[in-house]
Parts: sequence; structure tokens; C-alpha cells
Amino acid sequence: MTNRPVALVTGASRGIGAAVARALAPTHDLLLGGRDEAALREVAAELPGARPWAVELTDSAAVAEAVAGLDRLDVLVHSAGIADLGPLAEATADVWRRTMEVNVVAVAELTRLALPLLRAARGQVVLLNSGAGLRANPNWGVYAASKFALRAFGDALRAEEPELRVTSVHPGRTDTDMQRGVRAQENGDYQAERYLRAESVARAVTTAVLATDDAHVTEVVIRPRA
Repeated sequence: MTNRPVALVTGASRGIGAAVARALAPTHDLLLGGRDEAALREVAAELPGARPWAVELTDSAAVAEAVAGLDRLDVLVHSAGIADLGPLAEATADVWRRTMEVNVVAVAELTRLALPLLRAARGQVVLLNSGAGLRANPNWGVYAASKFALRAFGDALRAEEPELRVTSVHPGRTDTDMQRGVRAQENGDYQAERYLRAESVARAVTTAVLATDDAHVTEVVIRPRA
């Protein structure tokens, strides 16, 4: 690592997380968060100043140990998440717990543990949310509830930590492996040309991160063009 600012990006092995890492690489040293260390190493090999930060985010003890090994953190980008779709009548307690654990609790705990470093840097937290964090549709109830909760977490964090910048990013459908899984659950065709590119979402993130010091981009909503 150099004297450049340090950004930790979760979910960095693929999709939006990997795109955000690539977009931040020219200006930041990078910690690439995720579970698949081999995949993280492949992304890191493309990016000077990047290294894997392999940890299971739902394992609080492992996260605490990993954060304790850091001495600087300027930007924390939460991109990891899961989406289990289906009617609420079929959503078991296990589905609710797993979704909330990954999409909300893991985010809150990593942020809590990283707060001393982020405060020292007057840093920034970016929450990759979703259009589902603004509107709940049929069969999206569990996922939307987790994203509404994530939005509330960001709003509260912004109010409680005025020295930090906290940005919620709400992309529409994006061309990623996760979206392929979503479309499979919906029994629908996958039409990549109708979706946002992950690089487009990453550009919105970097706009918020690289904003001048007087500016605080609190919320970004980005949709595919018709």
C-alpha cells in the first residue's frame, strides 16, 4: 500500500463490486473484500495497489480480526448482497434471516468496526442499494425489506456521523451474474442490452467518492435508459 487513500470494496470478485474496484484503482489503494480469495486475486492482479481482503462478512469474529489488521481506511463500499425472490406466503424465517444477515447486519457490523478508521480519515461509506430500496414490488418483499432497512441505516449513519459522507446508490437492473440469478428466479429472459452496465454504476459511485470536499452526494438513483 502507498500513501494514497484506501478503499475497501466488498463483493469485489465480480459484478458491480469488481467494477467499482476498477473505477477507483487510479486514485485509491484497494482492499478487495469477498469470500472467494482466488477470484479476488484475479481482480487484484489487474489493479496495481490492490490486494484481496478475503473474509466471510457474516462471521463477526472474522470481520473484527480482519478490520483490526487495518491502519487506514478512507472509503468503505458495501457491494455484497443476495436476492431471494418469491411471494411472502412462501418466505420462511430462514430466508428472512439469511437476507437480513447478508444485506443489513453484515453491513452494519463492518461499518461499526471500521468507524474509528473512517472517522480519522473523515471518510466515506457507500451503500450499493437498489431500486427495491425505494419501492417494493410483488415477489420482492424480503429483498425490498432488506434494502429499505439498508437505506434507513444509511440515513441514520449520515445523521449520527456528520464528519463522514454517506451515499446510498440505487441502481436499476444491472448486467451482472446476480441479475442472471434474479431473472432465473423470475423465469424470464435475460436481455443484457436492456440493463445498466456495471461500469455505469461504478462511475456513479466514483462521482460521489471523488466529489470535492465541500460536496456530499447523499443519494444516487440510476436507471437504464428506455
